[in-house]
Amino acid sequence: MKRLALFSLAATLLTAQAAAPEVEITNEPHHHLTFENKSVRVFNVEVDPNAETLTHWHRHDYIAIALGPAEVTNVVKDKPPVTLKFQDGETRFTPATFAHFVRDTGPQPFRNVTIEILEDANLRNSNAIWDPAKNEDRALDILEGGTKQILFVKDNVRVSEFELQPNVTIQTTPHPHPTLLVAITDLTLYIEDPRTHGSHQPAPKPHHLDVGASTWLPFGFNPLTNAGPQIAKFVTLEFP
Repeated sequence: MKRLALFSLAATLLTAQAAAPEVEITNEPHHHLTFENKSVRVFNVEVDPNAETLTHWHRHDYIAIALGPAEVTNVVKDKPPVTLKFQDGETRFTPATFAHFVRDTGPQPFRNVTIEILEDANLRNSNAIWDPAKNEDRALDILEGGTKQILFVKDNVRVSEFELQPNVTIQTTPHPHPTLLVAITDLTLYIEDPRTHGSHQPAPKPHHLDVGASTWLPFGFNPLTNAGPQIAKFVTLEFP
């Protein structure tokens, strides 16, 4: 009976996929555009249990960061359904181009931050700036009061995950790059602009970010301080 029920569900999903109109991601009501520039387009996504998105297009490579555990059925156009499970903060890269819809089959809402890499074609064919010989494409650094883990480099964009204890300050890189920072926990950070930081500059203002919020740092950050009372966890995307 269980196999029959699973088969019936798959058949229903495929039928819905075939019948559903395909929309652009900007017209999919579960995808909420929160930021856009020439490099990225950032969407906050939320799908309630037993609900599903419209069939929508991904025309750019993208990086998705899960906000909480979730289980979904992913139905890509002209392919069979696939069950996907996510852990809180899990970060994945997905290449374009395809259309799909997602149904939340778990007990929790499916929430993530979807980041489209708008210059993916150019970045994919550009000279690599991250040196694998120096572990710049994948590494775990134990910091004094935290960790930095390079998750992967895709489309010449380096994706890293940070965890910082309260009141910890870290130096990041001597050569800052434009960076998108996405909060995995509620956090308060002091983020310095390396062009202007100095003793004669006004005191920096903290960045308050709720879970799933993001901020674009055109000159990167260095140094960075967790000014909140709890561990700060966030993901960064560094662009060439």
